[in-house]
Amino acid sequence: MPVNADYEIIRGDTHGLADVSEFLGMLSGLQHHASPELRAFFDPQRELTITRAPGRLDVMGGIADYSGSLVLELPIAEATLVALQKQDTRQLSIVSILESEGRVLSFEMPLADFERQGEPVEYAEARSYFKRDRTRQWAAYVAGVFLVLMRQVGVRFDQGARILISSRVPEGKGVSSSAALEVATMSAVGAAFKVPIDPRAIALLCQQVENLVVGAPCGVMDQMTSACGDEDQLLALLCQPADLLGTIELPEGLAVWGLDSGIRHSVGSGDYASVRAGAFMGYRIIAELAGLSVEQAGDRVVIKDPRWSGYLANVSAWDFAEQFVAKLPETMLGEEFLSRYGGTVDPVTTVVPARTYPVRAATAHAVYESTRVQHFAELLRRQHERPDDEEKVTMGELMYASHASYSACGLGSTGTDLLVELVRSAGVDQGLFGAKITGGGSGGTVAVLGNRSAEKAVHEVAASYATLTGHRPHIFSGSSPGSGAFGHLVVQLS
Repeated sequence: MPVNADYEIIRGDTHGLADVSEFLGMLSGLQHHASPELRAFFDPQRELTITRAPGRLDVMGGIADYSGSLVLELPIAEATLVALQKQDTRQLSIVSILESEGRVLSFEMPLADFERQGEPVEYAEARSYFKRDRTRQWAAYVAGVFLVLMRQVGVRFDQGARILISSRVPEGKGVSSSAALEVATMSAVGAAFKVPIDPRAIALLCQQVENLVVGAPCGVMDQMTSACGDEDQLLALLCQPADLLGTIELPEGLAVWGLDSGIRHSVGSGDYASVRAGAFMGYRIIAELAGLSVEQAGDRVVIKDPRWSGYLANVSAWDFAEQFVAKLPETMLGEEFLSRYGGTVDPVTTVVPARTYPVRAATAHAVYESTRVQHFAELLRRQHERPDDEEKVTMGELMYASHASYSACGLGSTGTDLLVELVRSAGVDQGLFGAKITGGGSGGTVAVLGNRSAEKAVHEVAASYATLTGHRPHIFSGSSPGSGAFGHLVVQLS
């Protein structure tokens, strides 16, 4: 059993990760913290459960996940760490240490607030609970884990928990800080309360936290990467709804970086929600054009789809170009769509009557991105057999095409466009092959593909961006294991 002067690891392994050792050191020094709240936060007589979950870099696939596409995702080196200690009262006490800002967020609630007459409350009530006070909305990502386990798994929590969070996954940069927080928390709760949940199930439950408690319409790729990813491997996930196809190791000569544009990204932003809704609107229209059976079910529709198995990404690029794209409206007012088509199959977005949606571009992105990702994955696998510079260039061009498609949907930004153009200008001569905006778009981070020896060129791109904009990009470099591969630690503080 590894022993430190201030703590003892009873079970588990740090996997040699520096951030874990630093987190344990911070926990062991809490009694000397400047904040009185933190000094007495944990009971020194009780064990702590420690978990870790990384953010992710979206290499290819991005917003096509909700349409059933293949996606390729890399768990990054930056991660969220959670320490959980059970307490006898049915109370949640949550603290998040924001080291970069020098402040601490805290939140408390009785678990009884999630119950009505002994039964878990509805998700809509929980969303309202957190949205009533903007200062506590962040806690929905953590406390929401308990409600989802109560409703979906039938867990009865006879004890509460004290939860301390420390995250190095920057917020608003498009690298899934929210998924890392949800997955680290769900993993800690499962381990501490002896709820057997495998990593895939953890990811699916965490998606429900974000969709149903937080109210953000994300796909599942972020949580799946954080929970199921492997270090230095691209997670290949077919989002139908969440089929793990294994991993693709980055070839020895290739590397992926992330460059932060400094423009804040939010998966709950209006642009992302509009593009997602637009894609589902397009699927509904295509279903009618293709003669599929459609039934109304409240404000949603049910499409009986033996042809494409219910996923827009399964429409072939050729069929789409030949039969459907010209018949899709470029844009459509929500009111007109609802009047003509009744609704969509998407359970987490609502078509707003007064809003205009980019139907054709959003639908085209889902179809063509699916094709691009499959081609990219094939070329990447071939690099292991025989490295080929021309195929690396082709992979880069697929990334540039993906980025252009985001912009056509309205999900671009001046900062990410500039970063992509700086990478293109540096080009193959500097060992850089391609770049694209990541995740939900509208800001955030750009993923860059290049030779492993091209790190200097990446730093030069960042320096040029800083000169032009005044913002020095954070460079995401390296990888780390997902929460499933990490497991958990049981620690006793001295």
